[in-house]
Amino acid sequence: MIKELFRKKKYGTINVYNNKENKQASLNFKSNNKSDDEKIDDALWVRCKGCNELVLKEDVKKNMHICPKCDHYFRIGARERIHLLLDENSFVEYDKELEANDPLDFPEYKDKILRAKEKSGEKDAVITGEGKIKGIPFVIGVMNPDFMMGSMGCVVGEKITRAIESAVEKKLPVIIFSASGGARMQEGILSLMQMAKTSLALKRLSDEGLLYISVLTDPTTGGVTASFAMLGDIIIAEPKALIGFAGPRVIEQTIRQRLPEGFQRAEFLKEKGFVDKIVHRKDLRDVLYKILSIHTLRGEKNE
Repeated sequence: MIKELFRKKKYGTINVYNNKENKQASLNFKSNNKSDDEKIDDALWVRCKGCNELVLKEDVKKNMHICPKCDHYFRIGARERIHLLLDENSFVEYDKELEANDPLDFPEYKDKILRAKEKSGEKDAVITGEGKIKGIPFVIGVMNPDFMMGSMGCVVGEKITRAIESAVEKKLPVIIFSASGGARMQEGILSLMQMAKTSLALKRLSDEGLLYISVLTDPTTGGVTASFAMLGDIIIAEPKALIGFAGPRVIEQTIRQRLPEGFQRAEFLKEKGFVDKIVHRKDLRDVLYKILSIHTLRGEKNE
């Protein structure tokens, strides 16, 4: 008798779709009540995270991947950024054969790398090489947020270091665009070693009197921020880019205080002196040209 108290009651069942008309009416109801995001054609439209409006992907692309309605910055792939920035046909890529591997045999890491390669079409999270802006040559590195959120492992550190060493050898300035979630945890201490390696390479560049411009884009965080991203002779940021080491939530939990409004955004860091200049994406090519031309003229006078 006690068991009966805990048994679930049995209820009768009703067949909602007792005829084809009822079933079709239900399907039509579901179709008409889809959310706006389910109805839009992903091939044509994208929802802006800044203004929450639907905008044509083609309009965003024509506007240098910036929302034409609210000026919100969409993240941009490494090769697209190189295409927008450099003189046509001036880019010569370095170390194309280097690709991510699994040095620590980390669980499921190989599968993650494979998915990242398929998604981005790249072998790792940075592209390096040399190119020109309005005829002025320099070495460039561009991190790719489409490959594991631009995280830095052995290959990223090696490619950036080799690029800087090439700049030292050829007496060229260096520009690095950072977009990263930080050092790659699946490579452990090997990924953290890249912070020291890239920093030492930049020390050699500095000793040679060569210019290093660091451009911080959204997001620039973790071990990348704690190494080459913040070592520029001139540090430029895109508007509203997230820049920091630990995330704001982690900091708040650690210090048990609320952070100021806009904390870790480019504008806040410029106010505190960590960033030299915030430059709109449309103006970046011209601003970099002016800096490079001043540096080139100074170098010619010294010779």
